Amino acid sequence: MQDTNKYTVYKALTAVGRWLLFAIVSFLILFPVLWIFVSSITPPGELFKMPIDYIPDHPTLESYKFLIENVGLFDKIGNTVLIVGITIVVSTVLCAMAAYGFSRFRTKGISIAFAFIVATMLIPEVVTARPLYEFMRAVGLYDTYPGLIILYISAVVPFTVLVLKNFASEIPVSLEEAAAIDGANFIQRLFKVILPLMKPAIATVCIINFITCLNNFFTPLYYSNDIQVLSVAIVQLPLRDNMYGVPWDLVSAMGWIILLPIIIFVAVFEKQIMDGIMAGGVKA
Repeated sequence: MQDTNKYTVYKALTAVGRWLLFAIVSFLILFPVLWIFVSSITPPGELFKMPIDYIPDHPTLESYKFLIENVGLFDKIGNTVLIVGITIVVSTVLCAMAAYGFSRFRTKGISIAFAFIVATMLIPEVVTARPLYEFMRAVGLYDTYPGLIILYISAVVPFTVLVLKNFASEIPVSLEEAAAIDGANFIQRLFKVILPLMKPAIATVCIINFITCLNNFFTPLYYSNDIQVLSVAIVQLPLRDNMYGVPWDLVSAMGWIILLPIIIFVAVFEKQIMDGIMAGGVKA
């Protein structure tokens, strides 16, 4: 009886400790996000008052209004949606077909090609920046939508191929053989058998690639000048004479605009993200 009571107390303490740790970690993660939003609706003159007001006395949307009227917020959102949208669609189609080929056709050359694609994930962008910059200017793709889209696609291809290939490898070949016996050709087997079964992994890479592209700062900053997206616009806000010249209210507003779609996507598709990563990324 005494051992049972000790075990019950141990379980209760373990549960309390687990929830306490969860609360601390959640606070450390969510408080900066909350503070960005609070700073975005706080008037500039109240941002640095002491003591700190965690709930602003005079909340305002002037920062967002300023971004719309003076910074061209809608144009930057349009550029971001265009580039990121095309990137996700094109990269998903190409990588799904490539993943199928890598998972079904096993030769030494194909294995080397797959290893080469995955190895490019290890190369920092700054290493290839100068030669790639010269190449983009030489072929007329610098500061163009096609050029940026190609660069965005190249950035997400290795991870997408890796996840989709590992997921496709788990699909039994017998399903394709059964479809072939029923008279399905290669295209029909690919689009009516394989791709529908890959929907969880495809949904996962689409969500993760969306977040990756939205957060991409180096590519639009280095390879474009006139075409501006949200991730770069945050460092191109007009300076002020006070607050050390940094418009923290505008920076917070722009940061919240970037964070909001990411938060929504992760909150809605969190289960798909985790399931897809576990299903497609456990082995290479």
